[in-house]
Parts: sequence; C-alpha cells; structure tokens
Amino acid sequence: MKMQKKVCMIGSFAVGKTSLVRRFVKSMFDEKYLTTLGVKIDKKIVQLDGVDLTLMLWDMEGQDVYNSLKTSYLRGASGYLLVADGTRRETLDEAISLRSQVQQAIGAVPNLVLLNKSDLAQSWEIENEQLQALLASGTVLGRTSAKSGEGVEWAFMTLATRMLEGRSDAIPDE
Repeated sequence: MKMQKKVCMIGSFAVGKTSLVRRFVKSMFDEKYLTTLGVKIDKKIVQLDGVDLTLMLWDMEGQDVYNSLKTSYLRGASGYLLVADGTRRETLDEAISLRSQVQQAIGAVPNLVLLNKSDLAQSWEIENEQLQALLASGTVLGRTSAKSGEGVEWAFMTLATRMLEGRSDAIPDE
C-alpha cells in the first residue's frame, strides 16, 4: 500500500529545521546557516508497517514576533514537528506558542517537540523542570542533533507512526 502525508517543520529562526530535514532526507549536515524563505519542500519515502509512506516535508521559514506563522502553508498537514534550539531557551517558549496557533489553524494532529542541538548539551539553557512540565502535559519530546544525527530518524519515524495510527493530539490547556 502507498500513502502520502504532509509534515510541517515549525519553529523560530536558526533552530535547525532545514538541517534536520537535510539530515533525514540526504544523511548530510552542513555548518553553513541557510535561511529558508517561504517554504522549501522535500520528500522521503519510508517503509512502515507494510506501507510505502511518502513524507512531504514542508520546511517553513522561521517564525518570530515580526514574521508570523503562515497558516496557509499548514493546510492539509497530517502532522508537524516543532523545533526548538536547546541552547536558546526562548525558542522552546516560542515553539509552545506556535503549537497553539497551529492547532487553531488545523486542529489536533500528531506532533512532536524536538529539542535540537543535543550535541551542544553543555550549552543548553532549557531547564529540566520545564521539560518535566511538558512531559507531564502529554507533550512528546525528543532530543535531536542534525549535526551528529542523534534522534533524527527516531523523530520522523515516530511522527510517521503516529500519523498512520490516526492519532489526534489535542494540546493540553496551558
């Protein structure tokens, strides 16, 4: 059986969304920072439970107070990955805020919060208490490093599994 699912990569500027997609699709990492303007679409076919699943990966430009989430890009998404940079605490707060906006736009679809740059764990600014609170609220968290590859395959395959299972991930009230 063949299926196709749209996955959106969402987060602040320079958290590693493009690098995570590149690592997953091409098994590559590049130190050069590439700013995504608008959206960049990649695809990867994965095998999961007897299904040839084509993941259409929508790498969306970074969001901040000056550049709001383009909800038109979210239409038709089956799931999304919220990416935060572990070395910049504010990016996790921004990701959680973006999650609320995404749910308002497309409803409760499978999602994961990724704490990227785990290879720089000694420089992390995110406190364990904040992570424990997110886990207690039902958030699925993953640690990734686009540079080393740590957790990247797990993140995309976990989301793919959740999308195939048809999970509806309601966001807990903050």
